[in-house]
Amino acid sequence: KDHQIPVIKAEFPRPWQSSHPVTLNMELWQHLAVAERDLLFLRTISWVMLANLLKPNGYQLLAGAGLAGGVLELIKGDAVGLLAAGGVTALAGWQLWRGVNGPSTEMAADDRAVQVAQRRGYSQPDAANALIRAIEAVPALEGRRVPTQTELMRCQNLRTQTRLMEFSSVPTGSPPR
Repeated sequence: KDHQIPVIKAEFPRPWQSSHPVTLNMELWQHLAVAERDLLFLRTISWVMLANLLKPNGYQLLAGAGLAGGVLELIKGDAVGLLAAGGVTALAGWQLWRGVNGPSTEMAADDRAVQVAQRRGYSQPDAANALIRAIEAVPALEGRRVPTQTELMRCQNLRTQTRLMEFSSVPTGSPPR
């Protein structure tokens, strides 16, 4: 059980790879309803598409500058400068990694999956609710007692969006007399 494959798993997409395989544990996958499977699969594909280290941002610039500074300080033989440049590079790299693997990317993947599901015929509330049910079912299927903090945040985000969508779909106008 320690080496059990998760319900669905995608390796972190590396830019130099042309394909990004998704692994399903068919034994556990069958325990999910069809809508839950659809949304969980769409969400995983959305995450693979969104998790991109090559998206330009300030941390990439900082990491590049730190790396260039580190090489320069190595050539000069300045240990303190090399340490400072290495620290800047490490900090920028850590921030890049957090940005790609953090909750904001996870929630963006959830949003994208719901949008794609809507194009496939699901309503927004049905798609969001199916994804919520799937996120809540996965920990139990994988033998975990409780969902992770990120999974809880994702569910809360989807619930909030569903409530906002339901609220905005209420017709406005004069109340009946």
